[in-house]
Amino acid sequence: MADQGGFDSYAGALADMQRVMSGFVREVPLDHLPHTIGGADVHYRFGKAVAAMAVLGFPDMQQVTEVSVEVPMPWPYVPGLLSLRELPPLLAAWAALPTRPDVLLCDAHGRAHPRRFGLASHFGLMVPIPVIGCAKRKLIGEYVEPGRNRGDFSWLLDSDERVGAAVRTQTGIRPVYVSVGNRITLPEAVYLVVKSATRYRLPEPLRRAHALASSHH
Repeated sequence: MADQGGFDSYAGALADMQRVMSGFVREVPLDHLPHTIGGADVHYRFGKAVAAMAVLGFPDMQQVTEVSVEVPMPWPYVPGLLSLRELPPLLAAWAALPTRPDVLLCDAHGRAHPRRFGLASHFGLMVPIPVIGCAKRKLIGEYVEPGRNRGDFSWLLDSDERVGAAVRTQTGIRPVYVSVGNRITLPEAVYLVVKSATRYRLPEPLRRAHALASSHH
């Protein structure tokens, strides 16, 4: 583990970098609907980080491929600086992935972040495909509770800026929080999250990645 002074210095530098790099994120329409969609998640155990990725067909959600890798975890969690500890394991999993998806879902925020540059955006700048942030908990912003039916959503606003959406993936359950990672528009991100959540609150690619990361040994 790095010393606290070194950690604080590095964390501060990363926060400054996030503000700059947020300007490189592109919210642009997809060229076409994806044929495959991936999910990425990181699980922690005994001082190690296990990153997993699952690639499924879209919209049939049939498994294409999956991978999990284990790497050392050098940094603790700092709110708003998830990239500090999750970007390295995710990049290791990406490098090991046999088949790359057309679009990737990250269990993290993208634009819905204090500096508009959450892990999904940071990872989105590192890979050549569209990336969507789909988080279980809100980090910033306010929203009107969406309707109770599957597919209902409302915009997530931070200081009147639309940074994401609260999305009901199944009728009568809590929403997930969707935001642009990179190379996609927010309405497209919402659509793909809902279409990929076939039975559960989490989209199927994220659910599979979470199960794979949790079971890695």
